[in-house]
Amino acid sequence: MLRKDGQAGEERRNCLLSLLKQSTGPVKAAEIAEITGVSRQVIVQDVALLRAKKEPILATPQGYVYLTPPQTTAVQRVIMSKHSNEATQRELNILVDHGVTVLDVGIEHSVYGRIFKNLGLKNRLDVQRFIKSMSESEASLLSSLTNGIHLHTLEAQDIETLDQACAVLIEEGYLIQ
Repeated sequence: MLRKDGQAGEERRNCLLSLLKQSTGPVKAAEIAEITGVSRQVIVQDVALLRAKKEPILATPQGYVYLTPPQTTAVQRVIMSKHSNEATQRELNILVDHGVTVLDVGIEHSVYGRIFKNLGLKNRLDVQRFIKSMSESEASLLSSLTNGIHLHTLEAQDIETLDQACAVLIEEGYLIQ
């Protein structure tokens, strides 16, 4: 049981952090409340205090998650492509099939300046959802403002993976070098 003096709150928050850091999945506030012997509302307030101290705690419908930064040595590259609207899915599939994440798409417009949109496409399902969303919303691709020319920020586990994906884009005539 936690002490009832002034340190109880700090001890409870340390316990809460420890629970979240060790958990492999989300932990509900009610579970933490039961473990620490306080109400769910006290845990919600503790989480707010911890977040104010810049602890990376995410609230999800399934419970709280401690976000640990990924241990990655990923490399990034910005590429410039040009192709028709119809070739968009092909370009994106080439990239994800090579293990590349397409972080964003953007253009350099002569009037509007830089316009970028986060994508986060990691696999064919992500690409399919993106294409479907564009189709259903009847939205235009950003590249339609620049005659098909656009930029992507790409991320992969190593430079060789990026090089292989870019080599295929060159073969397809998509990559502007």
